[in-house]
Amino acid sequence: MTKNLLPLLLISSIAISQIKSNVEPAFEFFSNYHHVRDFTISSNQNEAYFSIVSPNEKLSAIAYIKKVKEQWSKPELVSFTGKYKDLEPFLSTDGLKLYFASNRPLTESGEPKDFDIWYVERKNTKSEWSSPINVGSPINTTADEFYPTVANNKNLYYTSDSDKSMGKDDIFMSVWNGENYKIPVRLEETINSIGFEFNAYISPDETFLIYTIYGSSDGLGSGDLYISFKDNEGNWKKSFNLKEFNSESMDYCPFYDASTQTLYFTSKRSLPATKSFKTIEEFESEIQKYQNGLSRIYKVSLKDVLEKN
Repeated sequence: MTKNLLPLLLISSIAISQIKSNVEPAFEFFSNYHHVRDFTISSNQNEAYFSIVSPNEKLSAIAYIKKVKEQWSKPELVSFTGKYKDLEPFLSTDGLKLYFASNRPLTESGEPKDFDIWYVERKNTKSEWSSPINVGSPINTTADEFYPTVANNKNLYYTSDSDKSMGKDDIFMSVWNGENYKIPVRLEETINSIGFEFNAYISPDETFLIYTIYGSSDGLGSGDLYISFKDNEGNWKKSFNLKEFNSESMDYCPFYDASTQTLYFTSKRSLPATKSFKTIEEFESEIQKYQNGLSRIYKVSLKDVLEKN
């Protein structure tokens, strides 16, 4: 390393550190739970949904918060959750449909099965949610379908480990033709590979896609968030690593709030631990930090990334 390069590397390192410092906890109360993930918020900022998961990840339920007099309410479970593994909620832009993944059976008398994509709906934002509705074929199969996100034109993007994938988990898309969903297609190789690509968020206008790649050669250590933009012909460009937001731990479950240009995502990152402890209180304080290696939801502005692309 030459002496001339050293100042540049130091400046670059400081700049990256400053950008990373802009990633902050979404809500401090999330630290009350072992694992919390999959955040989605309404376009008017008045309600939000997320998943709460048990320590061994065998239990999962969907919770929500609402603004009351400009203050967020205490979390409560949604009306339809609590019996099966429900997770990965996605609220449509108009706030009238909530999509999610679940292993619930197709009938009340059935047994839990593979994960399918479901949704609930309501007449307006003041009314109650319906009973869960299975999206059905051709999207749901005997394989697992996860992490639904829907564009404004109702095209549905999701993760699947079906035999149509290139190897492991891949990102698929199904076009809404005005009456039903068409046969899903796997996104091109600029997005998918023989490895793990999962939990994709599609922008409302379908101009960009954010998702996780696990174990990529240019990754930071685990699963990283990547972003891809469409070219002038409508094809997905090769995605690139959002390194300024990622950590050495798993970073996943993205959601973009267009009204505030905020990216929400889940991360298992942790802060450097204190080297020594003198009291049990000090130790408890350390392990109860927001950034303690458990799934937590974070937020950061995506404005600069979008303006540069």
